[in-house]
Amino acid sequence: MNDVGDARLRTWTLRFMALLAADTQDQLAWLGERELETESVVEEAELLCRVSEGLAERGTFEPRNLRDLHDIGHRLGEIDATCRTGLWADALATDPAWSEIRPLARQFLLATLGDWRQPLPRPVRPHTSDH
Repeated sequence: MNDVGDARLRTWTLRFMALLAADTQDQLAWLGERELETESVVEEAELLCRVSEGLAERGTFEPRNLRDLHDIGHRLGEIDATCRTGLWADALATDPAWSEIRPLARQFLLATLGDWRQPLPRPVRPHTSDH
């Protein structure tokens, strides 16, 4: 990948990990009225954890940061299929996995940036159809 692509992936990884690291009330506020599926959150985070290995090989992340991302990816992988269904807002309140992922994401951000409190990603507006 090129430097611009690597930089964008790094930024997206950091922003998404900031979302996972945020307090539950901040995550819910970020969600607002959006109906984000838990499966989408899990898949996005797992993908970012996997591609980060390549980013570290190209110097975009430090190899020492991979352990934290591996731990996050491993914990995400343990979320069973039934807990991946439904809305993420509901899962935040009922699935203890998200309380276990939060400190892992915080550790990654602390090791990578020196502070886990980072800007959350800009919310994507829901797609609306003009028919």
